[in-house]
Amino acid sequence: MLLEIKRIYVPPGQKVLLKDVTWKELETILEDLGEHRASRIAYDRGILEIMAPLPEHEYDKEIIGDLIKALLEVLDIEFISLGSTTFKNQTMLQGIEPDQCFYIKNEAKIRGKKRLDLAVDPPPDLALEIDITSRTHPHIYEALKVPELWRFEKGKLQINLLQDGCYVESQQSLNFPNIPLIEPILQYLEQSKTAGRNATLKAFRLWLQQQIQLRNS
Repeated sequence: MLLEIKRIYVPPGQKVLLKDVTWKELETILEDLGEHRASRIAYDRGILEIMAPLPEHEYDKEIIGDLIKALLEVLDIEFISLGSTTFKNQTMLQGIEPDQCFYIKNEAKIRGKKRLDLAVDPPPDLALEIDITSRTHPHIYEALKVPELWRFEKGKLQINLLQDGCYVESQQSLNFPNIPLIEPILQYLEQSKTAGRNATLKAFRLWLQQQIQLRNS
């Protein structure tokens, strides 16, 4: 299995599916692939998907992730951003690597931990998936009980909230209630492509401060 994995080359934007992968084999494959890699994995009861993102996928992921961080900082909310950390639960035979994820309400519960196991640790409060290569697996996030999933696909942002074990699309974020985010996130993502990252984040912070003032007035 190790030799086979090392020989696999996944071109950007493509994916490889491996069937009948045991949990032990999954652990070995993850170790063999290493933490510092461009590919992402998803594991669903024996089926392992390995995907290599496109460059534009990475750009959108970074900017939207930066906008979320700016939002948390302006609101003075402690958080931990874990990027594409592998989240898995052996009991459920499920595993996923989000494009970006955040511990917000549960930040204090995982602060200082180097390894997480969703059999005992809480899942991230917010996960972000960029669907340029159509790799999102909402049912895995549902099984892992991630409360909020953002999906960006074809220029649209969708906020999904977990209700009774299933995702329901929402116009508002569970972690950032009373702040309209869908259109502004898309607006500032687009703005970053001409104005640049730093100028865009500065403008976004100013907009957030105005929103907070309006909310408190």
